[in-house]
Amino acid sequence: YYGSVYTWVKSGSFSFDIGLLVDHLTVVMMTVVTFVSMLVHVYSMGYMRDDEGYQRFFSYVSLFTFMMLMLVTANNFLQLFFGWEGVGLVSYLLIGFWFKRDSAADGSLKAFIVNRVGDFGFILGIAAILDYTGSIDYRHVFSQVNGLVQQHISIFSGHHWSLDTVICILLFIGAMGKSAQMPLHVWLPESMEGPTPISALIHAATMVTAGVFMVARMSPLFEHSLVAMSFVLVIGATGALFLGLLAFVEFDIKRVIAYSTMSQLGYMMAANGVSAYSAGIFHLMTHACFKALLFLGSGSVIHAFKDEQDIRNMGGVRKKLPF
Repeated sequence: YYGSVYTWVKSGSFSFDIGLLVDHLTVVMMTVVTFVSMLVHVYSMGYMRDDEGYQRFFSYVSLFTFMMLMLVTANNFLQLFFGWEGVGLVSYLLIGFWFKRDSAADGSLKAFIVNRVGDFGFILGIAAILDYTGSIDYRHVFSQVNGLVQQHISIFSGHHWSLDTVICILLFIGAMGKSAQMPLHVWLPESMEGPTPISALIHAATMVTAGVFMVARMSPLFEHSLVAMSFVLVIGATGALFLGLLAFVEFDIKRVIAYSTMSQLGYMMAANGVSAYSAGIFHLMTHACFKALLFLGSGSVIHAFKDEQDIRNMGGVRKKLPF
């Protein structure tokens, strides 16, 4: 299904529509988002029972699910950007959920600022698309790819770049912020200060995979630029190797899983970088399930150990938690 629902705003000769695009890629993402979100809702009913911000927590989680679904069902760049910023905002609110803790307040601020760095590149990419194609509708933009490839612009004097390459790299900078690719990966370990169900929902299953989804969705643009594809591959492969190694020096049970997540996101990006989009999205789907399980499992361990997160102080868990 591809169609506009209604016109949101008109500006001069441009009209910005709210529209839906439902294809195989969207269906996979919708399944992942709604399934993991449902599990997290059910799990949180018990996990957050004694917390004073119970209603506030559930309103944030529901808002997050809405924003994520807006992002994956968009058929134009403005709606994609609306969902993109929406999940960033809700992520900030949820990481800093226990705002009386200094570490939670600092972690949420760091996540918010690093994501803005990536989003600056993202919005420049969208602006370039609107400027050169006169539209932000996916179909219209993808039909003009050949024109973008042939058009060259000079950012630094004496260096001419294909416009398609510049747009793809700018869009990918947005994905680097959201999907915690090097060097914009620094916010993800800090974000573990939020409640554990949030780590499962946002930082394992849905929000951090938005960048992977976006690169796959923009594949008609990326496929025409060898430079951009190489860039995606190198950044993804570097992250897959080095961010995985960093887990060896962590002792916080949730941070270890966070570094594992960053490494897996590198794998997905590397798959996108070699045009194996189906492999990348398949790994996105399987990873969402097993990583959410890992986080929810660690949350149950943290509760059993009276909010202890240092794995050096854990032993004999088999006796304490036989099931």
